Amino acid sequence: MTSHGPDYDPDKESTKSPSSPREQLPTSAFAHHDPEKALSSPRADITVLTWDSPTDPENPYNWSNTRKWVVTAAALTGTLLGPLNGTSIAIAAQALTSEFSISDTATFSNSYWPIASWSVGGSLFIIVFLPLMEDIGVRAGYLIFYALFILMIIPQALAPNFAALVITRFISGGCVALLANTIASVIPDVWATDEARSVPVGLYIMLYLVGSTLGPPMFAGVMQHIGNWRWIFYIQLIIYGCFFPFFWFLLRETRGDVILRRRAQKLRKQTGKPVYTKAELDSPPLVPRLLRSMSRPAYLLFTEPVLFASTCWSAFSFGTVFLFTQSIEAVFSGIYGWEEYSVGYVQGAVVIGELIGWLITLYSSHLYLKSASRNTEMPGKPIPEARLYVSTAASFIGIVGGMFVYAWTSYPYFPWIAPAIGLAMVGCGIQVVVSAVADYITDAYAASDYAGSAIGAVAAGENTVAGLLPLAAASMYTNLGKQSHRLISFDWLLTIVKGFQWASTLLAFIALVLSFAPVLFIFKGRTFRERSPFMLSGGQITRGQKAAQEAQTER
Repeated sequence: MTSHGPDYDPDKESTKSPSSPREQLPTSAFAHHDPEKALSSPRADITVLTWDSPTDPENPYNWSNTRKWVVTAAALTGTLLGPLNGTSIAIAAQALTSEFSISDTATFSNSYWPIASWSVGGSLFIIVFLPLMEDIGVRAGYLIFYALFILMIIPQALAPNFAALVITRFISGGCVALLANTIASVIPDVWATDEARSVPVGLYIMLYLVGSTLGPPMFAGVMQHIGNWRWIFYIQLIIYGCFFPFFWFLLRETRGDVILRRRAQKLRKQTGKPVYTKAELDSPPLVPRLLRSMSRPAYLLFTEPVLFASTCWSAFSFGTVFLFTQSIEAVFSGIYGWEEYSVGYVQGAVVIGELIGWLITLYSSHLYLKSASRNTEMPGKPIPEARLYVSTAASFIGIVGGMFVYAWTSYPYFPWIAPAIGLAMVGCGIQVVVSAVADYITDAYAASDYAGSAIGAVAAGENTVAGLLPLAAASMYTNLGKQSHRLISFDWLLTIVKGFQWASTLLAFIALVLSFAPVLFIFKGRTFRERSPFMLSGGQITRGQKAAQEAQTER
């Protein structure tokens, strides 16, 4: 999922006017860009270009609300469209196995590789290409990779063999991840405060999750009425192509340092004087940026307990969206005898849950802002752990509770709506949890200039788990119940206990364990932040940062 803006860098000072609020990374899922730079001392003859005034009309913070919402709406539209390509092919598993002579065994779903490669491509593209996106800018970067994404749909539709389909899906998944991260940066670029960003940020995460979930029900009719899986991509090619002019005309450049850099380049060309922006002077060479973008998120992930636990919690939740593309078919085809295309419509229950979850995130944002009045650590600022209040309940009730409902209503004598309600509960919980983790990690690491790398670790974890977790679905939903039978001596139980129930129950227990992580953070979050060398602590440097500074002073 990622989610998360490559063209916005939370780890460096804003290039907007000094009176502008510090930009904060809004989400999830999907972002990761964070050079830690020290301001170099420019030569005396160099002019550092800044905004003309705090009211400079080209500063995106000073745009009219109408213009801000037009750009935001264009960005959110792209957020919904891109992920549709990710899961839509799930409804064509049987057609793929038949045409390409591959087989789904009882232990492995080979037909899932086109979706797995799509998610893994997202993880790798985020790491490799985000530093490049920094220099390109929001508008140009989005249009370039959107065009490449459209081109990659053509070989998906015309794939002569299974390997070609998997490889082109890998590239298209990487493009969508970059597009999502580019779009995420639009929100903090134009909306200055937490309160102003709360609705756009919630919409961004909700639409990305809905887009990831909506693929099967949206394209189920293709398999039902046309019966040719290639038409899934033909239709997508038409849809994405029609929206290219929409993005071309409505998506504007929102990254402040890119706007200023273009001003500086124009002045250098017109006057011949050495006029540069702060970002131009501070920007390290590309290779060090690439190395940093690849190494720092991994380092933080495995040295920061809060980040590791939060990533596991969010990644498992996000991965469940992709897992459902496999488990729903197993349950509703195996128990209710539904056709493959009909199973795709069941994913709509998850979408309904995600929409409800978005409404809950608005209430969560309200509680977060209210926490500022009782913050003794940093008076007047919201408490980072307040992001987790509602998500903790959503995790226990929505994800864990929904998994148990989905598991133990999956019997022929229960109506199909019963497990579908469980799916909706899980969808609601996923929406709240993924939003909360992205916001919490951003708040916790923002002041220490490591928010971008921390969010990058979360985004990479989400994409990786989304790609790999569903690969185990066939083994879980086919064999787990058989293993359970051997442990049960009551013959009457053997007639009702199936692998479906035990597989979903295992997922519920994993979610239950992970749900205790935010409980620990709520009660001990301040302690974790004080001990971390990278996290926010009272608006001051942390103990680890202080020790590092003292060591540097001694040298």
